[in-house]
Amino acid sequence: MLKKGGARRTARARAFQTLYGLTFPTGHSPEKLERLFTVSPAFTDPDDLAKAAPELPEKDVAFAWELVSGVYARMQELDEAIGGFSQHWKVGRIARIELTILRLALFEMLHMPDIPLKVSINEAVELAKEFGDDNSPNFVNGILDAAARSVEKGAIGRRKDIEH
Repeated sequence: MLKKGGARRTARARAFQTLYGLTFPTGHSPEKLERLFTVSPAFTDPDDLAKAAPELPEKDVAFAWELVSGVYARMQELDEAIGGFSQHWKVGRIARIELTILRLALFEMLHMPDIPLKVSINEAVELAKEFGDDNSPNFVNGILDAAARSVEKGAIGRRKDIEH
């Protein structure tokens, strides 16, 4: 059974877990990224690690891969943007969980114009509730809200919010 929130939320969680694993220095190369994605612990059932997690539809696996590969390819750009919106916090001091969630959401906001800004923010807050501590959702929401205002004003990004 898929997590509450549907296949896309599950895909985001799997993308988050793969990207979070990449925050630990182990010498990952872009060539190994897809293999890491497919063997990620995110693809195992959390209740029975010997079993595979429920399969996602192919389009949602493709969505998760687009997130992982896109964030990985634009990590420096995303970190610079996050640094600009995180008042009183240098990127290097942001906890890995929150930083990974921020990278994921900001990638969506800047490079996936079919996803409304509000959806990217809401999904990031849900990831923060699931994987972060009690302060994570507010921290993530605050930074992404500032980023969304900047995108809406045209100060950053190449997209306009599309209402669905």
